[in-house]
Amino acid sequence: MFRTSNLLLFLLCLSKSIITDAQISGSILDATTGEPIFNARIDASDGSQVRTDYNGFFNLPSSTSPIRIVCSALNYHADSINVTSNLPVVIRLSPITQILENVIVSANRRQQEIQDVQVSMTLIPSKLIRDKGFLDLEEAVGQAPGVFTMEGQVSIRGGGGYAYGVGSRTQLLMDGIPLVSPDRGDVKWNTLPLQNIADIEVIKGASSVLYGSGALNGVIALRTKEPTTKLKTDVKIQSGVYDNPKRKSLRWWTRNPTFHMIDYSLGKGTERIGNSFSIHGARIEGYRSGEEETRARLNGHLFFKPFKDKNHKFGMNYGAHYEDVTSFILWESDSLAYSPQGGTNPVEANSSLTRQKSIRINIDPNYKFKTTNGGIHDFNTRYYLVTTGNESNIYDAAIAQLFYTDYRYSKLVRRRHRFTIGASNSSSIVESYVFGSHFSINPSLYSQYEFENDKLDITGGFRFEYFRQDSEQPDSRFTFFKKNMTIPFYPIGRVGIHYQVARATHLRSSIGNGIRFPSVAERFAFTSNGGVIIFPNPQLKPELGWTSEIGLSQFFQVSKWKGNVDIAVFLNQYSNMIEFTFGIYNPDSIALSTDPNELGYIYNWAGFQAKNAEKALIRGFEVSSSSKGNIGKVELNSLIGYTYMKPESRNEDPVYLSTFSDSSNFLKYRFGHLLKFDLSLTYKAVSFGFSCRYNSYMRNIDALFEDGVFGVEILPGLKDYRLNNQNGDFVVDTRVAVKIKAKYIISFIVNNLLNNEYSSRPALIQPPRNYSLSFVYELN
Repeated sequence: MFRTSNLLLFLLCLSKSIITDAQISGSILDATTGEPIFNARIDASDGSQVRTDYNGFFNLPSSTSPIRIVCSALNYHADSINVTSNLPVVIRLSPITQILENVIVSANRRQQEIQDVQVSMTLIPSKLIRDKGFLDLEEAVGQAPGVFTMEGQVSIRGGGGYAYGVGSRTQLLMDGIPLVSPDRGDVKWNTLPLQNIADIEVIKGASSVLYGSGALNGVIALRTKEPTTKLKTDVKIQSGVYDNPKRKSLRWWTRNPTFHMIDYSLGKGTERIGNSFSIHGARIEGYRSGEEETRARLNGHLFFKPFKDKNHKFGMNYGAHYEDVTSFILWESDSLAYSPQGGTNPVEANSSLTRQKSIRINIDPNYKFKTTNGGIHDFNTRYYLVTTGNESNIYDAAIAQLFYTDYRYSKLVRRRHRFTIGASNSSSIVESYVFGSHFSINPSLYSQYEFENDKLDITGGFRFEYFRQDSEQPDSRFTFFKKNMTIPFYPIGRVGIHYQVARATHLRSSIGNGIRFPSVAERFAFTSNGGVIIFPNPQLKPELGWTSEIGLSQFFQVSKWKGNVDIAVFLNQYSNMIEFTFGIYNPDSIALSTDPNELGYIYNWAGFQAKNAEKALIRGFEVSSSSKGNIGKVELNSLIGYTYMKPESRNEDPVYLSTFSDSSNFLKYRFGHLLKFDLSLTYKAVSFGFSCRYNSYMRNIDALFEDGVFGVEILPGLKDYRLNNQNGDFVVDTRVAVKIKAKYIISFIVNNLLNNEYSSRPALIQPPRNYSLSFVYELN
């Protein structure tokens, strides 16, 4: 009896122990391929939470039964299940055919939900790019809050001014690889395939740890659409016409200028192989006299998974672009602002028009390998060729080649610690009669650590950057002040924190530094452009800076409509900023007049030279919001942002300050206020869109543009024009589209609806009201 009772007691304790230590286990699989899903999130109704391992397996410690669990993963539809026993469960998640617009990849070079990122970011979806009928990607990037584009150059939160088309403090990435020209250091916006972009990610702040030189002010990352198992074909035809401007004196034409574009893309793949390509052509008659553009482009993407385990992926992106462009530089006068100085024949020496034919080619082989223990090896390369021609040849002034390689290894350890290490190298060869022949090399090593908890994420990273041009001393030299020791590598660091305050409330903070090395054009350009002489400065130093911010994001959902409101306060500081400064540089080798008594003798010494002229502090805040979803039967999408900036010069040199057109220390070519707003409403087959942009008055520019040189006006009428236009610029666009049989979309777009006159830089008035009609055919 005693033994029986003891046995019963033992069995009772054992059963209680089993119930207490019970675990729910199972696997999360892809419903299409059956492959395990790594890092899927499992939330239980009792509050417990786990994530799957590399085999898609999970163990959920729970003693309650029954229990409800919800499974979610990036790029998959969430699913839930009621568990009534301790038997292993298998849950299959269906993939989302298109990447969700709240998933980003550029912040830490991996997929993340945007609320978990420690820096301010804006996503511009492909639908907005398609609906607004942009002529090139520069216009699309300009839709992001806090971003202003100025004749090919991008300024994020006041970090960039006007640099005459060379140098960029913002890095452009195409599928994670830099795409900045090796000679001028600029972005060729019309080279980029609008029709094949999944979305645009804009990172606001220094990102040099992961992306190196050029990411001093931020990053603009483009993701191309990857082939899917379904055949996808897109055709878009768009034609438009410029209306007459309000001021009759601006109208130079007898027939209103027009523009035409055509895009075609095709893509299809399987689980192991895929291929897509796109073709683009455009003919644009400029609204400014003499300004024209003809371009043709081919872009493609292919991948191949040769082995059964599908852990090896080979791929290649490619692109080829041809253009024939006549560019407008200076106006004739404020009353003839659409007419070029010196006439419309770019061959004439005194004409401010320039005509160039050129080609750009990029070939980007890449390879990715996932190991059985969860490590990921990424290897990316790029060859980029850029030529600068004249009116008859694609190669005349310059030919530049870029060779880029990047290797990166990342691994998540114990589901909380993610390590990334990598090495990259960028080499360029430039041959030009304008710049001379130059070679540069830019290798670097980088590493990043991420701690990921349920609510807390911490990121820290560093990079050692080396840069040398020709046989000179490295520009990347760094001196330790206390030890008086110099090393050839410049150190870059970054720290970021994200904390989930509540279920839909996220707090973030980050600080990081960066560096940008001078481009070949900034250092060595020796030419005359539109009658303005550019002088070389081989002694240019790199630009340095750091950016910091604190931000709060609040996500919301009303029925099927969801979005977020984001508030950020930022503080940025830059030094050695490069500006083209007017002066007398005594270039005897090109003086056209040898008589010092002649005014032309002095003119041949007067011009612009790139100098490390500026030190700056930029403070401000930004409020933005984006939303997507349905309210009743109406689909509503929005993108809104207001940015206040106080960009101050910290250069106290009176000679430099005398170059300011305004007596304040407000930085040149910046604004105090930027407002962006876009709203689209869709009901059944009809959609309507409305957008507006506002920037405050550009209070400070180079004084010589207003006052002239030696008593001669460089830009006739500019001073009076600026005095009479100090209210800032306000532009309204609108659009309406009709979808027919789910395959055809006909859109009517009106840009600059109010026909307001506005400018992006001195002496460059932007387009009057213009109308365009587009036809889109989509087969999915």
